Amino acid sequence: MVGLLRKPTDAQRLEGGVYGLLIGDALGVPYEFHPPSRLPPLEQLEFEPPEGFSRAHAGVPPGTWSDDGAQANCLLASLLYREQLDLEDLGRRLVNWYELGYMAVDNHVFDVGIQTRSALSEFRAGTPGHLSGPRGERDNGNGSLMRVLPLALWHGGTDEALVADAMRQSLVTHGHLRSQVCCALYCLWARRTWEGVTHPWEEAVASFHRLFPEGTAPREELDIHVRPLAPEAGKGSGYVVDCLLSARDCLRAGATYEQVVKAAVALGHDTDTTAAVAGGIAGIREGVEAIPGRWLAALRGRELVDPMVTALRELRARKPS
Repeated sequence: MVGLLRKPTDAQRLEGGVYGLLIGDALGVPYEFHPPSRLPPLEQLEFEPPEGFSRAHAGVPPGTWSDDGAQANCLLASLLYREQLDLEDLGRRLVNWYELGYMAVDNHVFDVGIQTRSALSEFRAGTPGHLSGPRGERDNGNGSLMRVLPLALWHGGTDEALVADAMRQSLVTHGHLRSQVCCALYCLWARRTWEGVTHPWEEAVASFHRLFPEGTAPREELDIHVRPLAPEAGKGSGYVVDCLLSARDCLRAGATYEQVVKAAVALGHDTDTTAAVAGGIAGIREGVEAIPGRWLAALRGRELVDPMVTALRELRARKPS
């Protein structure tokens, strides 16, 4: 009947989150580093850019996820194998990604952030995972935010436990509290979206406030530096706060999955990460069936992720909601 709204099932939300992140990432790859003024119009933003566009990573086939998707898959694989967040296991998998192409399409690593490279070098040299990520205020790239969504999809614990794990997983590559806070807020946002609340971003901020009273360091980072309820728009950069707020804006602007990820790419600059972060939430909100079939069919590397999605779906079916 025309006019009825279909609510996605939990399984569709879960698959939408995983594939939404990967497809958003892959969509953004060829447009990375370009300012918004040099991007094609929205209707031409596809895995294969229009003829004549100077694409980033020219040797990478269309439909390939980048370091964002590979690291998210590393986290998901670790969670499924260890049945808990194990920073040492996660760190080993990230090193294997960087050095051997584990969880990368065609085992080809074509993009890695400077901070992540430095952190994995520290971990490889024997620094424990909870200490390997740089902790300076300038060490707040979006590298831990871009991979954290599988934790929210896997996690069956309380908000407090989810937030604690979201902050801990950041430590392997991004140790500053601001990066940890952004990962925590993002996971709460994903959970509230999964639950289908009317205003998931605002509810996530309220949940964070309940967990961290005024005067605590995480609360001060959130309210002073992230400013999640401020109206300032994100600019699609690689700064963790800007990336998170850019994704928030894209979810508000787009009614469909396609509109959300295209809005993210249209911001320019760190297009793959902005679209991955926004696309994961949009996939949860809309469900996997709302992701355009042309993108699902053209996504490369499905053989790596499909078995994990099946395992995650079976695990979530056994966990209480």
